[in-house]
Amino acid sequence: MTTEVTLRGLEDGDLDTVFEFMRDPESVWMAAFTAEDPDDREAFDAHMRRVRANPETINQVVLGDGRVVGTIACFVMEGDTEITYWIDRAVWGQGVAGRAVALLLELVSTRPLHARAASDNAGSLKVLTKAGFEVVGTEVSHAAARKAEIEETILVLR
Repeated sequence: MTTEVTLRGLEDGDLDTVFEFMRDPESVWMAAFTAEDPDDREAFDAHMRRVRANPETINQVVLGDGRVVGTIACFVMEGDTEITYWIDRAVWGQGVAGRAVALLLELVSTRPLHARAASDNAGSLKVLTKAGFEVVGTEVSHAAARKAEIEETILVLR
């Protein structure tokens, strides 16, 4: 059971661990909106170089009892500031995601703040609504992980 959750900046040494998290088949299915090929390390590295080079993006690792158990980020897309996170499936259900979101919200004062989740990802939707995000709509988008169009829930924290 994870007892302490903290955030720190994403470092080069974290990338192997993060890549492995983002390859877990069940996690990929739940996230839905992922890379076309989660096993493509070159594409992962290129993506991470792009997002880490963007000065508007905040990239943090989530530490559970001192070890990397996920990532959380804040970025601007089409004029909206959004958050995203990925938590190691080994610690799902332990409150790690909720604590990580709360800690990020302490770092990021921008409002409104947007988030999105596959509409069938009940765990992520629960984390976001518990943090104060409100559902403002849905849209159908292509989910690479599922190779299909699926419904995505759009949330806002004002």
